[in-house]
Amino acid sequence: MAEYRIEESAAIAAPPARVYGIVADYHAGHPRILPRQFHDLVVEKGGVGEGTVIRFQVTVLGRTATLRGHVTEPEPGRVLVESYPENGNVTTFIADPLEGGRATRMTISTVMRGRGGILGAVERWLFTRTLRPIYVEELGLLANVAAEAE
Repeated sequence: MAEYRIEESAAIAAPPARVYGIVADYHAGHPRILPRQFHDLVVEKGGVGEGTVIRFQVTVLGRTATLRGHVTEPEPGRVLVESYPENGNVTTFIADPLEGGRATRMTISTVMRGRGGILGAVERWLFTRTLRPIYVEELGLLANVAAEAE
């Protein structure tokens, strides 16, 4: 099994606490930043930060999968992690302060487990080319939601 990382970052003109709060709120905030490829989000447990369990569907490369994620906060207020036990993938959201805390550098990073060899290389290439623009869109939606919250 090979691992690879897909990552995107953007500067968001809002304080880290506001940006992180949107990401960590799976009832009201997080659903508003999801691109159309992520849909049917259901909160199974909790709903804000650590201990939240979510289920949603993702449609990528013409295939739809149901994922179940467990949320942890290794650094509450800065780092939020969604782990998916079924496939071993992990998505991390990191909110770092910019401009003395008036803005945020938000990073979305997914470590994916895939096949090795030639098939794995093709899979990695396809998923990287597909997920990066989705993450760019998600970061743009997050910036819009954060601006509305002012």
